[in-house]
Amino acid sequence: MIKGIAFLLLCQLVGEVAVRGLGLPLPGPVVGFLLLFAFLLALAPRTYARPRLGRLVEEVGSTSDRLLASLGLLFVPAGAGVIQNLGVFAAHGVGLALTLVLSLAVTLVVTVLVFVAVTRLTSRRTDAGETEGGDERR
Repeated sequence: MIKGIAFLLLCQLVGEVAVRGLGLPLPGPVVGFLLLFAFLLALAPRTYARPRLGRLVEEVGSTSDRLLASLGLLFVPAGAGVIQNLGVFAAHGVGLALTLVLSLAVTLVVTVLVFVAVTRLTSRRTDAGETEGGDERR
């Protein structure tokens, strides 16, 4: 588990250094997560050929599973921050509520549009593949 945590923290550190060094307008942990994702994608075909890399990937996976099992505990500080700033919520509650509802609506609309676009794109590829290959099993 120590190797898994160390690797996850290393990815986060590299993300922080990249953000600060390059002046990127992104949080460091997000860049670190993208680096971790790219690293795991690059390692996927090689893990069976190199057992040491396979063990590292398994260690990162088991560590991530344990951290995700405790994810609820990570919301406790956020809840405490909300309680601490109740005055801000009382003063700007209507604006915050409208922002929340508007962002929810925009998120739902964008999600539906992306789903429809991906569905159309995949159905076109499926239809093109069936007509080119001559497979008429419909």
